[in-house]
Amino acid sequence: MKKWTSVDTAVMPDGKTISLNEHDGSYSVRVDGVDLMSTRRHASEEKIAELACAHAADIRGARVLIGGLGFGFTLKAALSALAADATVVMAEIVAAVVAWNRNPSYNLAADAMADPRVIVLQKDVADVIGESRGRFDSIILDVDNGPVALSTEGNRRLYDYKGLHSARTALRPSGCLAIWSAVPDPAFEKLMARVGFAVEVQRCRPHANSGGRHIIFVGRVR
Repeated sequence: MKKWTSVDTAVMPDGKTISLNEHDGSYSVRVDGVDLMSTRRHASEEKIAELACAHAADIRGARVLIGGLGFGFTLKAALSALAADATVVMAEIVAAVVAWNRNPSYNLAADAMADPRVIVLQKDVADVIGESRGRFDSIILDVDNGPVALSTEGNRRLYDYKGLHSARTALRPSGCLAIWSAVPDPAFEKLMARVGFAVEVQRCRPHANSGGRHIIFVGRVR
């Protein structure tokens, strides 16, 4: 059986090692040897963009912020859902992830990143949110494993009360905050409601018709 091979490695801002790995044309990202994402499982990454962008499709000059590039599946789905005059701000803190996706040899997200509607920022999405006020129609957070089971402790600030309040402040009236999670979290759903979101929880398989279910928290500004 063909083994996974390491294509490239880099050191993340928190000192952990992130690696790109390949197996028979498929790719995975690992952090300190633990699988974080794969090109073989991406249905929920596409679904979160569909949910977050549905209301923005008919908004003139819609602005969407995506935190976490991954393998670009969320970005591509958002672009498919939005009009030609929309802007998608793509925030990714890890330079290597941006470089891997831009490399046409890997066939990941180079075309999507070159779309004129896309602005790529190598920056912590929490900082982008904190610098914004009433700027976005939708914010999509596919960072780490979601609110719990974090692989990087610094990401917790996105999901506490202050982080959620900052996201709400960065949204326009009737805006949407969509958050991907590896596991259910009823306490987090209640926290979103306390901040002022009308919350809906969607369950989505990582494959189209198989695999365990991922969670998508959809919060709409009340």
